Amino acid sequence: MNAAVGNQLHQLAVGDMLKLVRQRLGALRLGDEDLRIGPFPQAVNARVRHMFPASPRPAAVLVPLIDRGDDLTVLLTYRAADLEHHAGQISFPGGRLEPHDVDAESGALREAEEEIGLAREFVEVIGRLPDHIVISGYQVTPVVGLVRPGFTLTLDPTEVAATFEAPLKHLFDPSTHHPRTFRMGQEVIEGFDLPWQEHKIWGATAGMLLTLRQVLEG
Repeated sequence: MNAAVGNQLHQLAVGDMLKLVRQRLGALRLGDEDLRIGPFPQAVNARVRHMFPASPRPAAVLVPLIDRGDDLTVLLTYRAADLEHHAGQISFPGGRLEPHDVDAESGALREAEEEIGLAREFVEVIGRLPDHIVISGYQVTPVVGLVRPGFTLTLDPTEVAATFEAPLKHLFDPSTHHPRTFRMGQEVIEGFDLPWQEHKIWGATAGMLLTLRQVLEG
């Protein structure tokens, strides 16, 4: 996709967006150089890598895209307020990989079932995004899945306080992005929050969504 088309990504019709998601993620070949550090742009990796865990534990999240007919939405959660890590923050359903998880995809689907009751038969896995290392000590693989409408959710209150959906085209629209300054040691890094209604998506979750946008831009 050229830069002119990439700038209009948020204006694509739902069918065209779904086609692009399948094409780009199906063709994506990931290597160690694609790793992301926290919510930061890839170009910042070398500057901040030493501030993050040297041997992060593997984890996975599901990035659930839902075809609502006139809109393509992404399903997000509010983490429970008393969790040890990232309490109260907006995130995707997911968590650390367990020994019985065959791969990141199976782990992401399992976590989504456990946390929000999203049955895996409603989810078509499309592909992966580059891994993100987060400050809590995990290397997270975002697994993108297309969720068929008709599902019901049952939240585990020990893990998830609430869920909501946000339109992907809104989150992809650069005019809606709010600059955020991150300070880590002597580093000052510019990033973005992604607001939707009363919700403010930030940190690694915003970074994953912006990574998805970058992948779709090609």
